[in-house]
Formats: sequence, C-alpha cells, structure tokens
Amino acid sequence: MRAVLWPVLSLLLSDASAVPRPASVNTAGVSIKSERSWLWGWAWGAESTVSVVDRSPVVSFASRPAAFGAEIESAILGYVIPLSSFTVPCTSNDSSLLLPDNMACPRLCISGPHKPDPNETWIALVQRGGGCEFVQKVREAQRLGARAVVVGGQDPELTGYPDTLVNMFSPGDASDVKIASTFIKYVDYVTLFALIAASNTSHSGMRTLSLLITAEYSAWEWYSPIVTFIIILLLPSVLTFITLLIHRIRAARAAQRDRAPQDVVHNLPWRVWTGSGWEKHDAAEDPYAEADKPSDESTDATAEATPEVEPAPAPPPEPSSSQSAPAPLAWFDTQLECAICLCEFEKGDKVRVLPCHHIFHLAEVDEWLITRKKLCPVCKADVTQPLDAQAQVAAEPGTVPSRAASPDNATERTPLLDA
Repeated sequence: MRAVLWPVLSLLLSDASAVPRPASVNTAGVSIKSERSWLWGWAWGAESTVSVVDRSPVVSFASRPAAFGAEIESAILGYVIPLSSFTVPCTSNDSSLLLPDNMACPRLCISGPHKPDPNETWIALVQRGGGCEFVQKVREAQRLGARAVVVGGQDPELTGYPDTLVNMFSPGDASDVKIASTFIKYVDYVTLFALIAASNTSHSGMRTLSLLITAEYSAWEWYSPIVTFIIILLLPSVLTFITLLIHRIRAARAAQRDRAPQDVVHNLPWRVWTGSGWEKHDAAEDPYAEADKPSDESTDATAEATPEVEPAPAPPPEPSSSQSAPAPLAWFDTQLECAICLCEFEKGDKVRVLPCHHIFHLAEVDEWLITRKKLCPVCKADVTQPLDAQAQVAAEPGTVPSRAASPDNATERTPLLDA
C-alpha cells in the first residue's frame, strides 16, 4: 500500500499549480510574455520561461527550473533539438506512439548521419516518462553535449494526472549534472515539437528553432526558509501571548466589577470606640482627616465639641425564677472584635459600619471593599446594594433567604452561614 500511495502523493504535491499572472521579461531586446505565479514562486522556487524567439510574435511557455544541476543565472539562447531527431534507444525502438519516442532513456545511441555540432550551443528537448527519473534524462542529454534541457510533460489522458508544472528533483546524488534544465507542460511540449517539425531553420541537417530560456529568481527564494522558520517558531508564542493578554483583561474587568466604588465605601457611616461607648460620626465626615486621639490634658477643653456617645450596652441580668429574661440586644451592637484582624477594639479605634450592621476596623475594611470584594467579609452581603433590595431578591422563588436581609431577627447565636 505504501509503495502505491507514495508516488501518487509525491505527484500531487509536485504538480500543485497556482493561478498565473502575466509578467514582462526583456532579454537582449526581445519582449517576452511569460506566466508567473508569485505565491508558488515564493513557496516552490523560481519560475522560468521558454521562448521561441525566431517567431513573430514570440511564442513563450511557462516552465519551472529543476532542483538539481546548474541554475539559470543568465539567459540561455541556443538551438532546440529533440533527442529523438538523431538518437534511438540502444536496446529497442518503439515507434508505435503518436510522437516519436523522446524519453531519453534508456541509454541513447546516435542514429543517422546527423548530430548537433559540439561547438554550437544547443538545447535538448525530451519528454517525461519512459521509466527513468528526471536526473537520468538530463544526465543523458549532458553526455550528448547539450547545454540545457527542456523536459515536457506526459499526456494527461494516458496518465490520469493533471497537466501542470512539476518540480523536478533528484532522489540521489546529482553533483555530476552541470547543465540547467526546466519543465514545461504537455500541451506546451506538443506545441513546441510541432513548431520544430514545421520549422524552416535547420542545424547540422536537423530541423530546429532558436530557443531562449530565462529565469526570474525572487529575493524571497533566499529568505523564505528563514521567514517560514521564524513564523513557525514565533506563531505559537504570539498566540499564547494574545490568549493570556485577553484572559488578563477579562480577569481585570471581572475583578473591577467585584470591587466596591470608592465613593460608595467612603459614604458608609463610621464610629469611634471611646472605651465606654460608640462615638457616632456622619458619613459625610472624612475619617482620614480626623485629628489624632485627644490627650488627657485637652479632654476637658474639647468635651463640649465631643459628638454624641452611645453608652456601652449593659450585660443582661441573670435570669431568676421570678423574673423573665429580657430580650437580647441586637448582635451588631455587642461586637467588640474585628473579624478581619481578629483583634478587640481599643479606645480611639475607628470602625466602619456596613449596611448589614457588621463593623470592622475602618482602614482594613475600606481596603477590602475597594481593592478586593464588595461583599461583607462575614455575611457576604453586597455593600453597594441596600438591604431592602437584597431582601427582595432573596424573597423571590427559588432563592435562598439572606440572613442579612432581616438583621433585627438575628441574635449573636445566629449562624453566619446558612446550612
């Protein structure tokens, strides 16, 4: 199975073609119209043109240089001669084909009195197929004295493959090949062969044409492997960076939505613990602008300006058999410890009163609400929403009632989290 699929896959990869676009090439004063593909020229290498220059107008065929042998650095001008014009296979000669056997394999022997002049520049014309590789055909033409080789495609009706340009390569060592070669389509090969057969020009007694081979090498041919390597190397890193950047932006926006606005936090009421009660302050007052705790000497002088102080709640009396126990005080009025730092409130400590009536050290809870979460650290109530709105949401069907929605019914034994 592998032996069958590999040739087919190689042919499909090598026969890939692109939509050509016309380009103009000027060589030795001759204007030549060629078909080039910029995209596939960048991906597969240079594009070349095979032109019959002794016809008016010039007849040109798109071609693709081989990956072995000499490069077509400068234009090659010479007489094009099919190898079948003066050679035959040394083993057999099958003349049953529509065109003469011009496969250049196996080893060829000169037949007849005519052969190219070794002192003249001539270009060999051969056809693909015959059971031998491209490099063998070029090697045989080089042995016979050709300066370059034009290889034509095979009939797509016989092979079943599309008539496209292919990339000729050598599976083995081809360092002995010193001449350039290029590939043309089957339809162009048939046209060129017919033009030679109808030509009035002869060379060494054989019909021929003046053929010009030119190549256009793009600067991308040198840089494309490097650019491809850099793209393959950097593309995963760039995609990963973009993914992380988007994730960080989304996380930052989500964190911003989870925080409480600074003005909302600063508008919450706050108090000061005097040691015997809570000193109330209006939310409009700036707690950070308050002066330090007054000293003992200035206590009497500032007594008149001291805001109203709530007396500390008295402990409930011991229950007796003749007297019923009084109703417990509201649990938020008996808080003597900050749930954030777990420290008892000391004289002069400033605390912030949240809508759920939990109190914390002012600086600690402000930092928590503004930079971390807008929820109460104890009951998870949203400080940006009034208790009435939260109670309405909790009362909707399918929702769990919030403990913070009814603080008047809670006691200090009420669990902080519902089971």
